[in-house]
Amino acid sequence: MISATHLHAMIIHFPIALLVVGFITELIAVFIKNEFFKNTAFYLLLLGSLGAIAAYVTGSYAGEGVEEGPLKIPMELHEQAALITLWLSIITALFSVLIYFFKVKNVAAKWAGILLYSLLVISVARTGYLGGQLVFSHGAGVELALPDFNI
Repeated sequence: MISATHLHAMIIHFPIALLVVGFITELIAVFIKNEFFKNTAFYLLLLGSLGAIAAYVTGSYAGEGVEEGPLKIPMELHEQAALITLWLSIITALFSVLIYFFKVKNVAAKWAGILLYSLLVISVARTGYLGGQLVFSHGAGVELALPDFNI
């Protein structure tokens, strides 16, 4: 059966990829002023934000039971970073929805959106780094299976 840890590991890579590629697409849209890239960046942000919500929920279940011990501090850092990423993704997505549907052409609003998206991608990278540290440096969620030498 799939545990919460496995589910979190399977889900988390989608919002990371969607949000980073969406940000790159947003930058391309700014420089070449192409509607296709603007729309693509918008939908990647929405999908990535939905994925961030799913990743946060599965991560909350995966981290249950790690309130004490050597993983306590690294887990808390990752959880705090994930919460910041979650809220930044929701705020950035809502801001973009308002800009998109009200067809705001204000240059300041466009750059505010890009600033939010930049902060979101930085937060995604930090959260991913801390999550990677949990697994690769601290062995969180890793089950060691030794071979059966009694064959």
